[in-house]
Amino acid sequence: MYNNKKGGAIGIIITIVILVLLVVLSNTELSSVSYLGNAINAIVMPIQNGYTYLKNGIAGNTSFFTNIEQLSDENEKLKQENSELEQQLRELEIIKAQNATLKEYLELTEKYTSYTTIPAYIINKDTSNYSATFIINVGTEDGIAENMIVIADKGLVGHVISVTKNTAKVQTIIDPSSAISITFGSTGDTAICKGTLETNNLRATYISTSAEILENDTVCTSGMGGIYPKGIMVGTVSKIENTKNITDRYATITPAVDFNKLETVLVIVN
Repeated sequence: MYNNKKGGAIGIIITIVILVLLVVLSNTELSSVSYLGNAINAIVMPIQNGYTYLKNGIAGNTSFFTNIEQLSDENEKLKQENSELEQQLRELEIIKAQNATLKEYLELTEKYTSYTTIPAYIINKDTSNYSATFIINVGTEDGIAENMIVIADKGLVGHVISVTKNTAKVQTIIDPSSAISITFGSTGDTAICKGTLETNNLRATYISTSAEILENDTVCTSGMGGIYPKGIMVGTVSKIENTKNITDRYATITPAVDFNKLETVLVIVN
């Protein structure tokens, strides 16, 4: 048993000596000593290279984790900056929309200087097969009352049918229950216009048998038999429908106002 322990110790010492020799030999010009030196160098170099690579890898990992932390901090800062920029962009879009609305108001008031008007914008629309109305953001506190006329840049929109403290409901001229007394621009003949929601157009009826209606003719309010003052643009004649009975003929009127894109209006208060 003692011999076994002694033999094991000797084996360990021999192994250590061999490893030391290998390391020493690997750091000398072994290739110039002998063929055996080249062989030893070929064995030791991969081990030494592996050790160097492992050491550098450990050092690199420390740098890698440090860089990860820095990138994480930078990423959070970029997220914050991006959020702030998005907020500023939203605010700019709101300001841009407000400026556009104010510009429309100014253009409207300059166009209709003969009227005393109150600007408003549409806050809700109710368009169905039975009615075409919308809600504006002004009411009795702003001096709005029922039957006041509502106009837009291109022409007539409708009139106020009900009012609350801060809002008003407007019936548009394309509403089927709406009726307007109109005049054809080229002849001065009169007719009655009613809304037709199917096409967002108007239908002019009760046309005089002697009236010579022309396509693309302008149509304005006549100022007779209703609440609308004379001379407000209504639209243009887009089609003339002749029937067997001339008293039943009618004309299709395309409104001057595009109700699908309508956002800002003026309420005539005088």
